[in-house]
Amino acid sequence: MTRKYLTQDEVSRLMDAAESMAFPERNRCLIMMAFIHGFRASELLDLRLSDIDTAGKQLNIRRIKNGFSTTHPLLPDEYRLIKLWLKKRRELEKGADGDWLFLSRKRRPVSRQHFFSIIREAGKRAGLAVEAHPHMLRHACGYALADNGVDTRLLQDYLGHKNIQHTVRYTASNAERFNGIWRKKRR
Repeated sequence: MTRKYLTQDEVSRLMDAAESMAFPERNRCLIMMAFIHGFRASELLDLRLSDIDTAGKQLNIRRIKNGFSTTHPLLPDEYRLIKLWLKKRRELEKGADGDWLFLSRKRRPVSRQHFFSIIREAGKRAGLAVEAHPHMLRHACGYALADNGVDTRLLQDYLGHKNIQHTVRYTASNAERFNGIWRKKRR
């Protein structure tokens, strides 16, 4: 069975590898946002400039598959990467196709296929043992948050799952949750 997620270390290695690719600001931003917010490729690539509240440091999240849409805070490192990408993006704005957050060299929205190729190329450059694809970043988010002890219901809301059964896979694999379960009560 092939692993369907990336570890946090592998995500970091992807980010580092994206630095040596064309459009490093955009690619690093794509990778970080996909991981931090647990985006599906379509959700990430559907982001518009108006979805980012730079003053409030928040991001409007529109989930697909009847998921819960919400607002997420922007993390400091993520905010810094977004600002770098927006600066670079301004150079592409003239003749750009709409207000999509992520543009290609041709000033069109980044396609799912292009995003897939960015992740695959970054994975190769990073020397990952698995062939990376965008959905692995969504799973990486779920596992990382579960490993950090995030409550299953909160994780469900964060990822926009309607059905909790889609969320429990992340918490079920977290062996840390059993630590101290047999701790002796002190009297």
